[in-house]
Amino acid sequence: MARLAFPVLGRHCRTLRDITKAAPRVSGPPLHVICRTTHGGVVKTLSYDLYEGRTPAPPLVLLHGLFGSKSNFQSIAKALVRKTGRKVLTLDARNHGSSFHSDIITYHAMSADVRQLLQQLDIPSCVLIGHSMGGKTAMSLALQETQLVERLVSVDISPSPTTPQSGFPQFIKAMQNIHLEGKMPRSAARRLADKQLSAFVLEPAVRQFLLTNLVQENESFKWRVNLEAIANHLQDLLDFPEFHNPYPGPTLFLGGANSPYISSENYPDIERLFPCANVEYIEGAGHWVHAERTQDFINAICTFLEVSPSQT
Repeated sequence: MARLAFPVLGRHCRTLRDITKAAPRVSGPPLHVICRTTHGGVVKTLSYDLYEGRTPAPPLVLLHGLFGSKSNFQSIAKALVRKTGRKVLTLDARNHGSSFHSDIITYHAMSADVRQLLQQLDIPSCVLIGHSMGGKTAMSLALQETQLVERLVSVDISPSPTTPQSGFPQFIKAMQNIHLEGKMPRSAARRLADKQLSAFVLEPAVRQFLLTNLVQENESFKWRVNLEAIANHLQDLLDFPEFHNPYPGPTLFLGGANSPYISSENYPDIERLFPCANVEYIEGAGHWVHAERTQDFINAICTFLEVSPSQT
């Protein structure tokens, strides 16, 4: 684990230590819910899982990145319930997982989805933890509705525009070019899709991540993500909305030491919008910090929750 100072803010990152306090085991599966929301007069659905905790502290809300889903955080959510005692909420963003599809996918729209869900669940305040696209969604909500966000964690993303080095344009093109014809087992479909993806996506781990979105429907296979909407709004997702008023709450930018998404070039934007922010890097992790260094990720979140606002 690397702990690097954030020279722009003049703060040093705190030591990340393993949380070893005993906590009761979480019994039973999470509550799977389809939450009814209204968009443009049409009732849509937002899918989420609720992991019950034992304390009244504000719940943790986990937001996945582009091409992800709430299932990315399943084991992490259970671990966070055990270690913190808090409720944990994981959700599928619009055009992802089991949530509704929409022609619009922007940070204003996605942050409004989260805000409406919190209101429906009667959650007056939460800890927002978002990875990549989910991190920008979390930042957008915190900057608009500061009272809803007790603390904020942005995982390997900053409030600066993301450059095309992300590879996402290539991912979309590769997924759009997949052809799976005829009846076949799911395992065979995944192998064929993986072979076709390999022409555009060299990293096997990234291909496997993208293939989590390949689902079977009526003996045929399709992508559960709305590729057309994502392609049409990709620049919106790479950019970040303009905000003028900062979020005053405790904030952690948790990056992968091997990832370029939080660099010194982003520090001025972080300082301007999140004046109570610390930046930490997890050694040995790339962009998918929570998947590559899961225990370090969990420890960092738990340590951040334990520090009083006056110490940030």
